[in-house]
Amino acid sequence: MTSASAVDLTVHVGAVRLRNPILAASGTFGYGVEFAHLVDLNCLGGIVVKGLSREPMEGAPAPRLCETPGGMLNAVGLQNIGVRAFVAEKLPVLRKYDTAIIANVFGYCLEDYVEVIRVLEDAEGLAAYELNISCPNVKKGGMQFGGDAAMVAEVVGAAKKSAATRPLWVKLSPMVADIGVIARAAECAGADALTVANTYPAMAIDPWTGKSCLGNQTGGLSGPSIKPITLRLVWETSKAIKSPILGVGGIETVEDVLQYLAVGATAVQVGTASFTDPGVSQRLVEGLEKALFISKTFTINEIRGKVFADFG
Repeated sequence: MTSASAVDLTVHVGAVRLRNPILAASGTFGYGVEFAHLVDLNCLGGIVVKGLSREPMEGAPAPRLCETPGGMLNAVGLQNIGVRAFVAEKLPVLRKYDTAIIANVFGYCLEDYVEVIRVLEDAEGLAAYELNISCPNVKKGGMQFGGDAAMVAEVVGAAKKSAATRPLWVKLSPMVADIGVIARAAECAGADALTVANTYPAMAIDPWTGKSCLGNQTGGLSGPSIKPITLRLVWETSKAIKSPILGVGGIETVEDVLQYLAVGATAVQVGTASFTDPGVSQRLVEGLEKALFISKTFTINEIRGKVFADFG
């Protein structure tokens, strides 16, 4: 073997086969089609599309983004065209690409999640659903679904029952006392894989006006600054469950990818880095191939097994 192309980067997230472990994270890659002129979408392991709701949403007031040391704050407010428009307008285009398309689903009550998945079940071209449970349950006083094990079990169980034909991934909130407890609740309720984790609630203030730098006052912190915290969460989750884990948080380099694999992730999602370098996901795939080839390791699962075993 004389070429990095001889390296097999194939991974399996449960029943979903990915050509490599690099996916574009939800909310940072639009619906995927917007990046087609910048990235060879067929090179990616998968694309997690922008979160889909029951009805279209306008999102939060501007400004929506704010740069921070080592990262970024966003308060987009889950703006999206709604699940029906996605099925009619975006999904037919996405079907033309040879990569796994995962629909991110959110809601403000259990019925929202069920209805979005019901609409998606009638459409072709999706590999899995990713359930965003970091949303307030408006029927129970605004408590986040993802912050309570019983509520996690309830929403995941209902979504799993609705997702008759496709695997269900569950995206966890990092703002919990014990992520292992939440992860086990999701797994027992039917989650086929877990994405760890969502952004961290934070804020930025203009020192001269005393006002928030975001139109929504607070936002979600992402980028390199959160990577050490999220690495720990992936590690804690990997000790608590047997299901596959997708790590997301501050991934910019091949070394970042390998670190997530070391603590138990099967695949990773690239988020904030795509804002500054839209082609980063594709370059990570190419860099990972080269890194494994140089180390004379020809399958991604082989290196993941070695590192994780050493990590203990």
